[in-house]
Amino acid sequence: VNRAIREQHVTIASVVTAMLNRLLINLKEEAYPAAFRCMLLGGGPAPLSILESCKKKGIPVYQTYGMTETSSQIVTLSPEYSLSKLGSAGKALFPCQLRIMNGQKEAGVNEIGEIVVKGPNVTSGYASNEEANAQAFFEGGWFRTGDMGRLDKDGFLYVVDRRSDLIISGGENIYPAELESAICEHPAVLEAGVTGLPDEKWGMVPIAFVVLKNQSCTVDELQEHCINSLAKYKRPREMYIVKELPKNASNKLVRKNLVGMREHSF
Repeated sequence: VNRAIREQHVTIASVVTAMLNRLLINLKEEAYPAAFRCMLLGGGPAPLSILESCKKKGIPVYQTYGMTETSSQIVTLSPEYSLSKLGSAGKALFPCQLRIMNGQKEAGVNEIGEIVVKGPNVTSGYASNEEANAQAFFEGGWFRTGDMGRLDKDGFLYVVDRRSDLIISGGENIYPAELESAICEHPAVLEAGVTGLPDEKWGMVPIAFVVLKNQSCTVDELQEHCINSLAKYKRPREMYIVKELPKNASNKLVRKNLVGMREHSF
């Protein structure tokens, strides 16, 4: 892909985080030509360390948010905000609408809640599944995405995580994507996956699985890194170094399969 962009005049590419991470590593100290104008990035929240690397290399990343039910993207960050709103997925594409809901009421500025959307590109429903439709849709055709996010004072969306992946530990909400982003800031880490593990005292505790780049690093060193970058209750209680993370056909992390990776750590 890097060769095609540099030598074959490719100007637009669409990737998920795992793909972009590998492209950056393969690119090393090289850069893309000025003709390359758009790296569309979706598939989940991207670690800030990756976005910062793209910023340094001058790679024009367009963060985006969407799902199959919204005919792919429904929110995109315009390039003029790529630096001032780093980490944001942007604003809803015209004529779509976006809200953040906490139960039955709309969330306040920077308050985390469920992302709900509405627009002509949003599915009218799930075929022959009225139970799913009753759960997903509410008054006026609004669709519950099942994703958590927040809107800043300017109305820009920041996707936090999947609601189903939320870890509640001792009454505190822990979002795996935040922990993964912090772990990925370590220079030896290629990618990370975090999930919850049942715990008698806290209900659940976070555990992490890490894939390293071609350099050595110990679990103790990674734990020390977490001490400096995460609040105590967010630090992974267990950490495993593995060869790869469980992914689906779209190369997206499947967190529900992480616990089974404990047997494959080294």
